[in-house]
Amino acid sequence: MKLIESYKKTEELLKNFIEKEEKEMLTEEVAKKLASIFQAGGKVLIAGNGGSNCDALHFAEEFTGRFRKERRALPALAISDSSHITCVGNDYGFEYIFSKGIEAYGKKEDMFIGISTSGNSQNIIKAVEKSKEEGMTIVLLLGKDGGKLKGTGDYEFIIEGETSDRIQEIHMMILHIIIEGVERIMFPENY
Repeated sequence: MKLIESYKKTEELLKNFIEKEEKEMLTEEVAKKLASIFQAGGKVLIAGNGGSNCDALHFAEEFTGRFRKERRALPALAISDSSHITCVGNDYGFEYIFSKGIEAYGKKEDMFIGISTSGNSQNIIKAVEKSKEEGMTIVLLLGKDGGKLKGTGDYEFIIEGETSDRIQEIHMMILHIIIEGVERIMFPENY
């Protein structure tokens, strides 16, 4: 086995991603936008499938708990409640599990973050459509070539990897850096 190749592939993906100067600016813009949403009393809703759902939960708890240092909790919610997902999946179809969550909790002053390693997840597509109807800010973390979701968000991060695992590793890094950016803006005394 040559597992070192997996490290090298992730390193190559990360290097290709960070070499693009606009990505740093994009990350800063998203952090500034989310900080302004929190300061105005809004919240962030986030959703993804499978491992991306785990990333969504991880992102939300870093805001409602703490990231690096003590600070007040910030309103972040992963649309992942199992009773909601099974109810909506049964009554409407799996493609509506996130859009119904947006309908229930989303407002114009909020942000939606959708995660799809293929860029083709139908339930994320429906969530983006509902977020647009609500007038929310939309951030997308996508993979491969961006799929059907490419061009539908206000801010987009596309990781041009071949496999979901490598794409998700970079997605989680982006989410952590967004959290750090928000904290640097809202709680500068912690940095």
